[in-house]
Amino acid sequence: MNELKLSKRLEAVAEYIPMGSKLADIGSDHAYLPCYAFLQKKITFAIAGEITEGPFQSANDQVTSCHLNNVIDVRKGDGLSVIQRGEVDCITIAGMGGLLIRDILETGKEKLSGVKRLILQPNVGAKHVRQWFILNGWELIAENILEEDEKIYEILVAERGAPYEPYEEDIEKGLLVGPFLVKENNDSFKRKWTNELKHWRMILAKLDHASHSYDNLSKKKELEQKITLVTEALT
Repeated sequence: MNELKLSKRLEAVAEYIPMGSKLADIGSDHAYLPCYAFLQKKITFAIAGEITEGPFQSANDQVTSCHLNNVIDVRKGDGLSVIQRGEVDCITIAGMGGLLIRDILETGKEKLSGVKRLILQPNVGAKHVRQWFILNGWELIAENILEEDEKIYEILVAERGAPYEPYEEDIEKGLLVGPFLVKENNDSFKRKWTNELKHWRMILAKLDHASHSYDNLSKKKELEQKITLVTEALT
C-alpha cells in the first residue's frame, strides 16, 4: 500500500470523499489516504492527525516524500484537537473501534462546525457510531461492508440532516446491523452476522449453565434480543 494504491478498505473510504474537499484524516498513520486523495484530485488541502510519535513521523516522512508539504499538514494531537473550527469540511476516521470513534467525535464536536461529511470506518462497534449520529443530528446517508484479508469492515457516511430518516420502522435492528446494509444483504454482510450469531449462541449456552445472577440474566436477555434482531436481518 502507498499513496498511489490504497488497501481495498481505504480505497472504499476515499470513494466517499467529495470532490474539492478540505480533509482531516484522524489517525492517519502513514498519511496514505490524504496523499492518495490529493493525487486523485479529490481534495485541495488535508490535515493528517496522529497522536503517537512513531505514526506521526511516518506520516511526515510520507508527505515529504510525495512533495505534498504545501497541501498536507501533519499534526500531532489527540483526535479532533488537531483541527480548528471551519478549517475542514470532510473528516475521515478509519481503523479504530466504534467506541473510540464515538468518543473522538463527542470530545471534539465543537470542531465540527463547517464539517459537511463524516466518513468513518469502525473495526467493531459500528452501532455506537450510528447512535452518536442520531443524538447529534447527523444523518447516515450511505454504508458499505467489504472483506479484505479475511476481515470484514463497515464504512459509515453521514451528513447533517434528519438522523432518523434511514431507519424506517425498526430502529434497533438498523442501529445494530446498518439500515442500508440490511437492505443490500450482500455476502460480506451475511458472513459477518452469521459468524456473530454462532459466537453469541456459544456464549448463551454457557450462560444457561452459569449461576442465575443479575448480571448473567441481564447478559442473557441482551444476547437473546440481538440474536432475534440479527436472525430477522438475515432472512
